[in-house]
Amino acid sequence: MLVVSYIVYLIASICFIFGIKKLASPKTARQGNQLAAVGMLLAIVVTLLDRRVLSFEWIIAGIIIGSAIGAVFALKVKMTGMPQMVGLLNGFGGGASVLVALSEYERIYFGNQQFEVNTMVTIVLSILIGSVTFTGSLIAFGKLQELITGKVIKYPFQHPLNALLILGVFVAGVIVVINPSNIELLLIITAVSLVLGVLLVLPIGGADMPVAISLLNSYSGIAASMTGFVLSNNMLIIAGALVGASGIILTIIMCKGMNRSLMNVVLGGWESAGTSGPSKSVSSPKGQVKSIDSEELAMLLDSVSSVIIVPGYGMAVAQAQHAVRDLMTVLEKKGVKVRFAIHPVAGRMPGHMNVLLAEAQVEYDKLLAMEDINDDFPNTDVVIIIGANDVVNPAARHDQNSPIYGMPILNVDYAKTVIINKRSLNVGYAGIDNELFFYPNALMYFGDAKEAITRLVNELKSS
Repeated sequence: MLVVSYIVYLIASICFIFGIKKLASPKTARQGNQLAAVGMLLAIVVTLLDRRVLSFEWIIAGIIIGSAIGAVFALKVKMTGMPQMVGLLNGFGGGASVLVALSEYERIYFGNQQFEVNTMVTIVLSILIGSVTFTGSLIAFGKLQELITGKVIKYPFQHPLNALLILGVFVAGVIVVINPSNIELLLIITAVSLVLGVLLVLPIGGADMPVAISLLNSYSGIAASMTGFVLSNNMLIIAGALVGASGIILTIIMCKGMNRSLMNVVLGGWESAGTSGPSKSVSSPKGQVKSIDSEELAMLLDSVSSVIIVPGYGMAVAQAQHAVRDLMTVLEKKGVKVRFAIHPVAGRMPGHMNVLLAEAQVEYDKLLAMEDINDDFPNTDVVIIIGANDVVNPAARHDQNSPIYGMPILNVDYAKTVIINKRSLNVGYAGIDNELFFYPNALMYFGDAKEAITRLVNELKSS
């Protein structure tokens, strides 16, 4: 049976690896998800058959209840709520790692068995990383769900306090490894780690949440891998390592997309992130804002040959992806070349815009990454920005006093005409005014994204 379990674990590991590889492309993402799910099913079945299970009744009950909750979430949670859901699931993974580590410690402690050094090290690490992931993910969920302010929250002695708590946990962990019978100290490590998760994520602003979610996903994988060492389960070690590695790689990619260091994000981010309304920290750009209505915009689009659409979080909030697809269709029927420019940190999680547009049946080859389309803006007749803000702000290129200075942006201002669909002139998550609104080639198309784009589509159909 042992040989069979190793073979099935190997097959499951291959499913995970190729599943993650397929997730890298929108065309194969669904296949990758299904392949990884098959791998997980194989791993669970073999683990249950190969291990001594005390009570299958509890396991079956857990599978039924968990599957029911998962099905409800899958059906009820809107696409705009996916970032929150990903954050919450990260937290569940971290919490599970903590419970497994404490359970294994309890089994050894009350079973009067001998504690091994490597087992205690992995138990402590699993508790530390899992606890930070659990409470940190709950805070991220609260920020994305707007239960907690999206602003950067700073508190007195923030960094020294965090450093002291981290050092204290490591010192306490060493003591517990040396003296495993100190159960009180282990519980203190758990409590302090839970607090650390709150204190480390609370200062991260809403603009940095995509990076935070990606990092917490990596934490949950590392915690799972540590739990695999605790249980001596090779499959759990491999699966956790894959999640941890892919999560940290994605985090680094996103940090590069924002021209930020990971340490800068973790230590607090933009001061004004998460504000709404006029900027207070940066003086407003000078100039006059020009607006356009749906009829005028339809007339303009009737005379162009190329359009690039830039989606942002405003499109997600308004659930406007289907209206945007209709806009693409009606423009293409008029002979207009339509493409989409996707910034790596547009939305509230990695790939947010790709998922929404794929859901609306927009062809994958029309969704172009920033580096693939940035050089085409000067040759484009019209750019239509739907709910994006900071990722198209030209201040990032030249204003050294701007908090987003140096962040790679979509060069939309190089196009002949820029149409910006927003409900107001309010700032984005970075908390600064967008000077693009005042550019001579920019026109504001005010309104809720879904309603505004639907009006535009109707005008184009009637013209």
